[in-house]
Amino acid sequence: MTVAITRDELDATGLRRAAARSRDARAARRMLALAMVLEGTDRRTAAEACGMDRQTLRDWVHRYNNQGLDGLSDRHAPGPSRRLSAEQMAELARIVEAGPDLATDGVVRWRRVDLQRVIPERFRVERHERTVGKQLAALGFRRLSVRPHHPRRDAEAQEAFKKTSPAS
Repeated sequence: MTVAITRDELDATGLRRAAARSRDARAARRMLALAMVLEGTDRRTAAEACGMDRQTLRDWVHRYNNQGLDGLSDRHAPGPSRRLSAEQMAELARIVEAGPDLATDGVVRWRRVDLQRVIPERFRVERHERTVGKQLAALGFRRLSVRPHHPRRDAEAQEAFKKTSPAS
């Protein structure tokens, strides 16, 4: 069965020129295979000359017929969608900035494992501890932070200790 190229804006010479100008090597190889088909080469020979199977060449011909030269480039998947929206990320930043409450959160400073527990409670999204760290880095937070103060510290006791301790 023959492969029919129905687009007529480029002939075999035009496809070869487009392949020479292309920066995408894979798309250029596909253009050259199509040029060979337009010149009358059988599908198997054209496919083997360009390093593909004849069925693959048939698929590229169909994509070229539907989409033109743009259809000969590889499609890239968009990747996974974000689980936290921009508003939720902003709220997470506010939570981190405000710091934890010892009475409700049970900690005096946020750690990734603590935020990993807070995120499902607030946003109903499970996150791995490492992912929480990546999200914090994306928000501009760094791993190092100032040492927290104990909530029941006594400034007067600290001064009295400094005055009575021997000089080194």
